[in-house]
Amino acid sequence: MVAWSEMYRASHDTGERRPFSMATMRRIAAFARPHRTQVVTFLLVSVVGAVLAVATPVLAGRVVDTIVGGGPVSVVVVLAALIAGIAVVEAAGGILQRWLSASLGEGLILDLRAAVFDHVQRQPVAFFTRTRTGALVSRLNNDVIGAQRAFSDTLSGVVGNVVTLVLTLAVMVTLSWQVTLLALVLLPVFVIPARRIGRTLASIQREGADHNAAMGDQMTERFSAPGATLIKLFGRPAEETREFVARAARVRDIGVRTAMVQWVFVSALTLVSALALALVYGVGGYLAITGGLAAGDVVALALLLTRLYAPLTALASARVEVMSALVSFERVFEVLDLQPLIAEPEHPVALPEGPLGLEFDGVDFAYPSADRVSLASLEDVAQLDTRGGEQVLHGVTFRAEPGRMVALVGSSGAGKSTIAQLLPRLYDADAGTVRIGGVDVRDLSFDSLRGAIGMVTQDGHLFHDTIRANLLLARPEATETDLWDALERARLAELIRSLPDGLETVVGERGYRLSGGERQRLTIARVLLARPRIVVLDEATAHLDSTSEAAVQEALAEALTGRTAVVIAHRLSTIRAADQILVLEHGRIVEHGTHTQLVHGAGRYAQLHAAQFAQPSTDEVELAAS
Repeated sequence: MVAWSEMYRASHDTGERRPFSMATMRRIAAFARPHRTQVVTFLLVSVVGAVLAVATPVLAGRVVDTIVGGGPVSVVVVLAALIAGIAVVEAAGGILQRWLSASLGEGLILDLRAAVFDHVQRQPVAFFTRTRTGALVSRLNNDVIGAQRAFSDTLSGVVGNVVTLVLTLAVMVTLSWQVTLLALVLLPVFVIPARRIGRTLASIQREGADHNAAMGDQMTERFSAPGATLIKLFGRPAEETREFVARAARVRDIGVRTAMVQWVFVSALTLVSALALALVYGVGGYLAITGGLAAGDVVALALLLTRLYAPLTALASARVEVMSALVSFERVFEVLDLQPLIAEPEHPVALPEGPLGLEFDGVDFAYPSADRVSLASLEDVAQLDTRGGEQVLHGVTFRAEPGRMVALVGSSGAGKSTIAQLLPRLYDADAGTVRIGGVDVRDLSFDSLRGAIGMVTQDGHLFHDTIRANLLLARPEATETDLWDALERARLAELIRSLPDGLETVVGERGYRLSGGERQRLTIARVLLARPRIVVLDEATAHLDSTSEAAVQEALAEALTGRTAVVIAHRLSTIRAADQILVLEHGRIVEHGTHTQLVHGAGRYAQLHAAQFAQPSTDEVELAAS
């Protein structure tokens, strides 16, 4: 409790916008609870070390008294042996304490990182579209390590030094209360600077963390394959470097300032302790010469004084360290306190067996405002925008029977991809209901949704990993035969076999070592491997040439047999066989029917078809409206 009280007192000296409370302290303690055995052992070792630290000066004083009094040699030898034994025990205890400190600190880092990583994964897609990646990564790295220091370093220091301080004062008073009182006259010098420097360093620490996050964000964006390409094509590398150097220079200046503030503080305290030591020698020596104090007691008091001011210095520094650690805890808890906009139901409903249909019933949707899904510090803005997005969908109602294909067409921004994102709950509808197999998607577990729906997006994202690993993401238990079967049906097996490393080929960040068509076919193979009951293709063939598109369409036709499919396409040639085509404009379904019904009408679909196929050779041309 001494350590937590010290942290609590320090937290109220920040002068920041959000002071810490005992509730915050309890949250911090909760992370230590799984390691309570190590914490208790750690503290006991610290207490034993503190007791031994006080014992050595007392024994040294007895040695001096024995020598001055001409006592027996055997007593001196025994006392020296005890001092040597204590030194050995202290060394062993120091090693054990360091191991416990490292183990506890690294364990806390693991727990904090796991908690933040898991919490961030549960955030909606809107969170990631607004957040600076570098700032988020900084919370998992720099801030987690900063928070860990409160346990591995400060916790033991506070407890051990408090015990040392109390024992040292008790022994000093028994030896000479006069000398002890004089030594404590300089005590306020330790307390006042600590309070001021704590506030200063907390502010510096927060500014440094923000600049580090900004640097990380710039590196994350500029060092990715598409980011580097963009800079080479349109950017100005020299200006990018100047901007980065300016931020790095600010971090350097903050680091220098932090180091100097801490060093000046510690140097001042060391100077004060040296002056106090001179005072003890002067007053104690005078008392010893006049017969008011034994010579051994003067030596003991001088040695004890170093044991007194050392913990005082450490405790004053601990306040500074606690301030820095609490800034890191604040930044970590800020992320953990952001509640996910989309939550899993407490009692999920099971999906029925067999093919699944889907239904949109009067669905309205607008993208959420920033203050509902993000943090100002992660967006690098002073205040989040509280305005919601424009309404994207207006009363969308349609039904897809099990095993049928529904196609969505329309101008860019009409709401096609939004409909696709509502099915797997990347977002939730504001009004109306989205159902799968007759069950509201909000009543389904995330595992059920992932198992039921397979989605291929336009960008065909792949991780910087092997082809095998990118495929197994869809079905970790898949066999070698399953992998090659999916690749065969995606018309990609021949290419993979021709690669020197086959399935172990690393595709590069976002799959940039593959061509656009190869990357997209690999993502289609991943969906084929997953064997979902509903397949969503959001411009899945956009990057394929005519030959590849025809091959993949054959594979998809085979894979989609008996499954419900939602296909978004600009090229109308890819959705002619759809059982139902929905034409969207401004978030509303303005037409629906089969290709034959719509193309012979006088509506929007007929206009799009006429624009796309105005000439026989334009089969590959994008919709004019897009």
